[in-house]
Amino acid sequence: MSSKIIPIGADHAGFQLKETLKKYLSSKGYEVNDFGCFSEESIDYPDFAHPVSEMVEQNDGMLGILICGSGNGISMSANKHQGIRSALCWKTEVAELARLHNDANILTLPARFISEKEAIEMVDVFFSTAFEGGRHQKRVDKISCN
Repeated sequence: MSSKIIPIGADHAGFQLKETLKKYLSSKGYEVNDFGCFSEESIDYPDFAHPVSEMVEQNDGMLGILICGSGNGISMSANKHQGIRSALCWKTEVAELARLHNDANILTLPARFISEKEAIEMVDVFFSTAFEGGRHQKRVDKISCN
């Protein structure tokens, strides 16, 4: 990974997992840029998806993390950004393929459906897997609408 800075954001359902991942990533030497939320008080996930997505879009090679209860809403919000390929992952194999074949730049996690251990394993795989390119590049090029 080309950046040692990782933007992260979550809604209230993902708050606890976000805090766990922040500690883990910091212990691995990453600088974590936390866009919130900052408690388990109910909030709106797009408010946290958009700033993470903007930071990833503006920094070539940067990867980010988003978390909400199911992973769906926050991923949908992120994918409204033309330069974002947010992948909702629930297994390490899905996280690996998201990087290998789709050049995903945001890992989205469903906090209510995975364990902390599974989340950490997916983070490790996502951040250590490079895009394969080749035949997959033309497909990735077709994702954007403009």
